[in-house]
Amino acid sequence: MSPLHHSGQELELAAGKSLFDYADNLKLRVPTSCARTGECHECIVEIKRGMEALEPPTESERFLRDNYRLACQARIVDAQADIEFAVLRRQPRILTDSIRREIELDPHTTRSGDDVCYDGQRIDAYRGKVYGLAIDAGTTTVVMNMVDLESGAILHTASFENPQRFGGSDIMHRISYDGGSYNGELRQVMLSSINFEIGDMARTLGFHRRNIYEVVIVGNSTMRDLLFGLDVQPIGEKPYRSVSETELLNGERDTTSLSTTAREMELRVFPDARVYGGPLIGCHVGADVTADLLAIGIDEQEDTVMMVDVGTNTEVVIGNRHRLIAASCPAGPAFEGGQIAYGMPGYDGAVESVRIDDGSATIDTIGHAEAQGICGSGLVDLLAELRRNEMITELGAFTNGQNEFVFAPERQMSLSRADISSLAQAKSANYAGQFILLREYQTPIEQVSRLYLAGGFANYINVENALGIGFIANFPPAIISKVGNAALEGATIMLLSKALRRRAEDLARDITHVELESTPDFFEIFVEGCMFKPMAM
Repeated sequence: MSPLHHSGQELELAAGKSLFDYADNLKLRVPTSCARTGECHECIVEIKRGMEALEPPTESERFLRDNYRLACQARIVDAQADIEFAVLRRQPRILTDSIRREIELDPHTTRSGDDVCYDGQRIDAYRGKVYGLAIDAGTTTVVMNMVDLESGAILHTASFENPQRFGGSDIMHRISYDGGSYNGELRQVMLSSINFEIGDMARTLGFHRRNIYEVVIVGNSTMRDLLFGLDVQPIGEKPYRSVSETELLNGERDTTSLSTTAREMELRVFPDARVYGGPLIGCHVGADVTADLLAIGIDEQEDTVMMVDVGTNTEVVIGNRHRLIAASCPAGPAFEGGQIAYGMPGYDGAVESVRIDDGSATIDTIGHAEAQGICGSGLVDLLAELRRNEMITELGAFTNGQNEFVFAPERQMSLSRADISSLAQAKSANYAGQFILLREYQTPIEQVSRLYLAGGFANYINVENALGIGFIANFPPAIISKVGNAALEGATIMLLSKALRRRAEDLARDITHVELESTPDFFEIFVEGCMFKPMAM
């Protein structure tokens, strides 16, 4: 018999067994709520190799594309083949380190004697706890804070990989998927994963789901609207506006924020809990950026600062409390594990840092595990080290005429010329957004007092290396601050402060959105950004 592979572990194959059976043996956490009948569409796995050794997809799997299957439906037919799979709901490295803003505790949901109230109106009898949930729904990773609304304390932070990858690795592909025959599947799989995590947190902390009386959700425009069940097709077509943004511009609402109940949304918390979707700024610049800005206190900032939230869709904001402009950069998934032969998100075994001396690489991996691939921070290091050692040109071509560099010889993992090309384009999207906004704001870079780097990926990059390849604007390292998961902090602030939630809505409404593609010399700037050298202003 041949083995089945998962994250370096092996099990002997047996015909007739499902991948869910093997997940049980490996003690993997795979969500399901249909007793493994294929009805809930939750147990999605990615088949790395050996798809032909499985039974053909069933009717329950028609919504899946490419090499994705339901673990409960994928049964072994060829026990002599090699099969490798990965659970989509993998556990990423949780970024708990974040900027903290001191605020006055003033939530919408409060305890009043023996009652739980929302804005002074009784919604339930007090049952010992009044909890709230803050969620940052990212394109790649979802992170959640369980918060005690009576004390303001963060009780638990959890994260999981966004399970919507079967619909595409970036937001434009997911918009296209949701506009097809399987509309609603992306929303349902995300809801299922959030509900699964809520149940797990309830068991871990020893409370009942119904003790959660309020939920705040932030994310980019597409992620937020998908989760709230809004039509996301307008976000994928010019002028790239959410339904809520169009309604705001038409005078039909005074904020792009959303509000519903847990019952209407199918979240498994207190049924009448309010679920608030943070306000969008414009186009693809979403509620996660509003939350970032709230976390860094830009509403009180007199000096000009710049904030870059690095991700599959990077957002850039520059200004102060008097004037702010923002832009969205469709960087794509290259620096988060997509489109790169050995790329992977930041899980155990991902190469996170690289040093090259005398032509040989020294690597460090997350969790000090055997190398499984390379994540974004490792890719930034690798590119910078290849340039430092003059092993690639500014254009990314290998100077020795080869087509790849092996960074993990024991695993035969390499970075190819094709990989470098994908990374150059992803880097250039970040470059163009920062370059154009700095120029648009008409303030010399020397007069910008602080560059904030937000997001999990940005938190782990080597700043000197990122500056060296032009991944971030050429600021002095001393004024660059990593603020961690500022979006989650901002969502938590919205949960704990009525006044700051209103201020977030005002901020989002007043920010000017800049369309990068409409810039006359955008193509020239993008081409310049593809080069691996510091940004010149």
